[in-house]
Amino acid sequence: MNDDELMAGVRATFQILDPVPAAVLAAARASIAWRAPAARLAELEHDRGGRAAGVRGGRARTLTFTCPDATVEIEVSPDGRFREIHGRLVPSAAALVEVRHRDLPPGGITARTEPAGMFWLPRVPAGLVSLILRLDDGTSVVTSWIRL
Repeated sequence: MNDDELMAGVRATFQILDPVPAAVLAAARASIAWRAPAARLAELEHDRGGRAAGVRGGRARTLTFTCPDATVEIEVSPDGRFREIHGRLVPSAAALVEVRHRDLPPGGITARTEPAGMFWLPRVPAGLVSLILRLDDGTSVVTSWIRL
């Protein structure tokens, strides 16, 4: 028996005795789809909640993510059971912005940055969220995960 045959036997045994639930397999496949190994990680630097002075409406939350050579600023507003994200990439650059969330398929909610680096993402589900910004020059910036 070689190593491949041994591993096939172990896999078959686990499949009979303790199969992996379909939801766990789906989550594992989704996490692989979210990988962006070459992306620069923009970590959370500021998280300001509450109402801004002189602003009407619901509570908005302002978050700032930074990494070398880039900053991602977002404002999150409640929209029923969803969230609405208004953001800005500094310095401005053409990019595709994608929401990463466990209930969304890759590319589920996307937006393009405007010339000033601004973007808008409507109907983002509550929960753990990360943004990936795929710049037109081929580089990427990914924010750390946050709970919205």
